[in-house]
Amino acid sequence: MLSDTILALKKEKNLAILAHNYQPPEIQDLADHLGDSLALSRLATEIESDRIIFCGVFFMAETAAILSPEKKIILPEPEAGCPLADMITAESLVKLKQKHPQATVITYVNSPAEVKAVSDICCTSANALNIVRSVPESEEVIFGPDKHLGRWVGQQAGRELILWEGFCPVHQKFSAEWIAELREKHPGAEVLVHPEVPPEIEELSDHTLGTGGMIRRAGESSADTFIIGTEKDMVYRLKTIYPSKTFIPASLEAICRNMKKITLEKLLHSAETLEPVITVPAETADAARGAIEKMVRYG
Repeated sequence: MLSDTILALKKEKNLAILAHNYQPPEIQDLADHLGDSLALSRLATEIESDRIIFCGVFFMAETAAILSPEKKIILPEPEAGCPLADMITAESLVKLKQKHPQATVITYVNSPAEVKAVSDICCTSANALNIVRSVPESEEVIFGPDKHLGRWVGQQAGRELILWEGFCPVHQKFSAEWIAELREKHPGAEVLVHPEVPPEIEELSDHTLGTGGMIRRAGESSADTFIIGTEKDMVYRLKTIYPSKTFIPASLEAICRNMKKITLEKLLHSAETLEPVITVPAETADAARGAIEKMVRYG
């Protein structure tokens, strides 16, 4: 079986496999560590292996390469991109900064390295609120590229942010009517949604959380059924951790096609060849590293 061969190569070559919570189940099952963007960013710097196969999308592997330049970061499918990250460029962000020269620029990790390089600090959905709250209220904040995450964070922090107009196409796939129907079918279920969803969906939730927060909430809650408003394979991750509880995707159409570009065949090829390696030009990496390291330090 492919999975057995991959596991043997992993041991033989001292490989570490990191995988995001949205990866296909067969990839999740082979990972040494699973997590959200923040957890994986931290793990890339902490694990002993200097050969990491990163099962996620390009910006995640790129971020790991910036944080751990001494390690070999391998992405089985370098064409696994992120439409949200593609909605912002360094040039356009610099122009916005020129209009607000005193503003603190907080950039979501779902962004290119060049954008991180002209940012003050990066964030994930897990720590965006804490980071915004750390900025004095007298200062303006530019937040991008996800407008829905930025709107939610600003609302929770009680302040108005200067928002980029980007969004995650996957998190647009939810219907208020369908969530209402699921609530009716499953009375007592908790609705957990990602802060990248539009406001009309977020308003229907019991809790708005990143994927790491969803895992924690499912463990802490007395509820036994949860409706999950994020990429559909998060349900597999939750079922694996809490097999006695029931998890229902809020939409079967919420599929990140880029996350699914990594297959067992591509993972095997990377384990055999230690390719493709993701590198970031030194000038860009040096400029971006400070903003990323600040993100990692926040809980």
